[in-house]
Amino acid sequence: QVQLVESGGGLVQPGGSLRLSCAASGSIFRINLMGWYRQAPGKQRELVATITSDGGTVIADSMKSRATISRDNAKNSLYLQMNSLRPEDTAVYYCRFVLTSPTSVSLIYWGQGTPVTVSS
Repeated sequence: QVQLVESGGGLVQPGGSLRLSCAASGSIFRINLMGWYRQAPGKQRELVATITSDGGTVIADSMKSRATISRDNAKNSLYLQMNSLRPEDTAVYYCRFVLTSPTSVSLIYWGQGTPVTVSS
């Protein structure tokens, strides 16, 4: 079993910055893909950013030039640096890991989320 725990969310004023963290624990063999998603009230969960095992990244259009995704392989951790935050960035942010087990089974794990509120 693998568990993901997010941290770093909170209340920030428009134009401010936050750094979110996600730490994975449990039986981890290989991580193929890591990503951040967010879900605002009344909205569908949407992609924020992803990073592959070889370091390739994808950033959502709404967050380009404002967000950076990174990882620490030794710690099985994922990070999201967000700058110039806007009220529309308010959401619960979730990390997501796609793993491959020793038996070559692809597994998806989600964290419980960390809320981000951007408000004056």
